[in-house]
Amino acid sequence: MASTSIDSSYFCDLYSSERMRKIFSDKSRFESWLKVEVALSKALMINGFYPEKIHSEIQKSARIENLDLNKMKEEYDRIGFPISPFVHQLANSCNSEASKWIHWGATTQDVIDSGLVIQMKNALIVIDEDVKKIINLLTSIVKKYRSSIMIGRTFMQQAAPITFGFKAAIWLDECLRQLQKLDYIKNRLFTAQLGGAVGNLATFGSKGLDVRRDFCKELNLKEPEISWHTSRDVWAEIIFWNASLCATFSKIATEISTLMRTEVNELREGFLPGRGSSSTMPQKRNPIFAPPIIAISNKSRELVSSQLIAMIQEHERSVATQPLEWLTIPDSFLLISGSIKHMINLLENLEIDEHKMNANFKNSGGFLMAESVMMGLAKSIGKLKSHELVASISVKAIKEKRLLKDALLEDKVIRKYLTIDQINDLLNPSNYLGETEKMIEAILSKIVS
Repeated sequence: MASTSIDSSYFCDLYSSERMRKIFSDKSRFESWLKVEVALSKALMINGFYPEKIHSEIQKSARIENLDLNKMKEEYDRIGFPISPFVHQLANSCNSEASKWIHWGATTQDVIDSGLVIQMKNALIVIDEDVKKIINLLTSIVKKYRSSIMIGRTFMQQAAPITFGFKAAIWLDECLRQLQKLDYIKNRLFTAQLGGAVGNLATFGSKGLDVRRDFCKELNLKEPEISWHTSRDVWAEIIFWNASLCATFSKIATEISTLMRTEVNELREGFLPGRGSSSTMPQKRNPIFAPPIIAISNKSRELVSSQLIAMIQEHERSVATQPLEWLTIPDSFLLISGSIKHMINLLENLEIDEHKMNANFKNSGGFLMAESVMMGLAKSIGKLKSHELVASISVKAIKEKRLLKDALLEDKVIRKYLTIDQINDLLNPSNYLGETEKMIEAILSKIVS
């Protein structure tokens, strides 16, 4: 029976994807352990520890259906270490001659670490693919709305004009950086572990490095220069990256849900009849994709702390950090899969209301263009005097509930330096977008088609 929301049959799709749950399922975990044992067997055979028939027997027997999972669990509950019962089950599936060589020279952490690397590698194939899908969705939004003027807001207040494409291009640029960082991490992360009891490969005699080399080659993983049983910094990097990507998506989801507010209503999650409806208020249309994205980000940050704790280990094998990682790493990948899934749905179905953006801008009374007026006037009277004058005009106009344009046209100082046409030009938001178009183009140029 499921006891947490992540593995709950009712809530699991809120927090993770089915593909990621399969990658970190017990079945996939045991299959990764079997791959490690087969790779070790082949490396031993290549280096003359035994003839090919021994490896063939081990390879043939290393099937999950040959493991008695119930007996394996019973033994694990009794002895408290996860690999010994697995090794006993694998040995039982081989003939007596081959069974003597099962797990030769390796230690529990070699199998679990290499197995987890295999699982993370499979997970990141999916994540890479899905993040690129998000990048493509954002690219389409940027291209379509690059000139769509909307209110730019700072400190939760209306500030100056921007375009929605500009806002989305900032999201896009951050996602591109995240994908670039992942490539750097992969180069270190996809490294196998084989060291034996204290990491010095002593069980393989003078052929330790050769065995490790062939072991890594068989798993298609990098060979480490030295054993890393107690060096977990690279795993901390990927857990931080997961949380960082979740934070990027949370930022986007927070912005979208804020712009969904009834009073703003410039963006909306895609609507289906009944979707987002309140259990009590029939008129409600609540955000559905954004809340789990934000919640997952908050939870993912906690897992970074756990993995950083796992970096601090004593001697050549820590007492408690392995079980901590077994909790942290699968949860981190499950959670990021949920965030990605909801982000794809959110962007695929996002409703972008240019008419409402334009209406909100027009309803601002023209005060969003106060900086533009100030900078235009500053050419004649200087920045400080211009700021003081436009600020006093704006405050008075807001208090009197008048349009900024009307207040400007009536001010003698303004009219001394600015004509009506100049005022109209300064109040036109299309004339005050700065280098928006060039910056958007710079981001779009990064996209590899």
